[in-house]
Amino acid sequence: MRKTDENTNTASGFHIAMILLGIAVTPVLLSSSSLGNQLSRSELLTVVGLGGIILAILASITISVGEKARLPTYGIVKYAFGERGAVAINILMAISLFGWIAVTANMFGHSVHDLLAQHGMTLPIPLLVAVGCCIFVASTAFGFVVLGKVAQIAVPVIALVLCYILYVAMNGQADLVQSMGSMETGVAVSTVVGTIIVLVATLPDFGSFVHNRKHALIGAIITFLVAYPLLYWVGATPSALSGQGSLLAAMAVFGSVLPAALLLVFACITGNAGNMFQGTLVVSTLLTRFPKWQITLALGVLSAIVGSMNIMGWFIPFLLFLGIATPPVAGIYIADFFLYRRHGYQESVLAVEPQIKVLTFVAWVAGSAVGFMTVKGIFTLTTIPSVDSILVACVGYALLSRKKYNQA
Repeated sequence: MRKTDENTNTASGFHIAMILLGIAVTPVLLSSSSLGNQLSRSELLTVVGLGGIILAILASITISVGEKARLPTYGIVKYAFGERGAVAINILMAISLFGWIAVTANMFGHSVHDLLAQHGMTLPIPLLVAVGCCIFVASTAFGFVVLGKVAQIAVPVIALVLCYILYVAMNGQADLVQSMGSMETGVAVSTVVGTIIVLVATLPDFGSFVHNRKHALIGAIITFLVAYPLLYWVGATPSALSGQGSLLAAMAVFGSVLPAALLLVFACITGNAGNMFQGTLVVSTLLTRFPKWQITLALGVLSAIVGSMNIMGWFIPFLLFLGIATPPVAGIYIADFFLYRRHGYQESVLAVEPQIKVLTFVAWVAGSAVGFMTVKGIFTLTTIPSVDSILVACVGYALLSRKKYNQA
């Protein structure tokens, strides 16, 4: 059984929360604005509150699994999918994480380009993307401790800029619009949850570094029950007041584009440092011969090349499609934990169990299919597609794995 006692190589729940918030800022700023201009202020508060509760419950479970296993997500899935079967899941995760690294690098280059253009300076976007990738690699290549220090510096700066943006929006002199509240509550809550569900599904990556179960729960609650709803509300408020669909457009209405651009730059740094950390973990399970720092460097070079291309239009829909397949993985390893691993993860069982667990893939495909169909509106379960896919995969795995063990 793997030890979970506190030691000097682990982090507190507060430090974990800082890292998670640094990762969450970029997707929140992208999605919150589109939500803000479709809901009234009271509806917005209700939606982010409900979304935070759902995420906090799921995050408390997934990060606790990582704390118990002392393994990253990509090590935990071996027990449910089989040692060889987990390779397919790891490849899927690697593609998804690398895609978001490249997209965020692209966003960093464009944000810095726009920021410099306001001061009469122009630099090639590919050069700025490459500079950003150097920052991301430097924030990640030296391990979890350096990643935590980057978050401790950047997240307070991001918080201060967000407070300033909120102050400007609430006290601005621009003509304000009245939100029509055109989005249904279920759809809006689904947006809040879906924005960050992939991070929640891969929280064992961070749970494996936390002091103990208490600190794991502290990190999950601070991040998703307290800070994430506040972050989403602050990101959505300028658009709710101005009627604009993006943060930059909203702050342009209030004559304060510079803080918003700076915010996006810092968000890209913290977000992509975390993405690259997770990407290094998963790729290291596929390329075991290479040290992690070399993998991080290779990811930085590749993301600089891909991020310099015009990828946003076609790549993001592809990544969102991959994102549908990730939450069911969490549903499966959660069920596997509660059914079979509550006393620990024994590496010896991997040698005697099937290398590819076909019934687990059946449960995963079923969860992914349900998630895809509910996203498309073919039918509705909880009104939150990612939660639908987690529940279906969880129940499916519980039933199918029980059948397998009973036969054994």
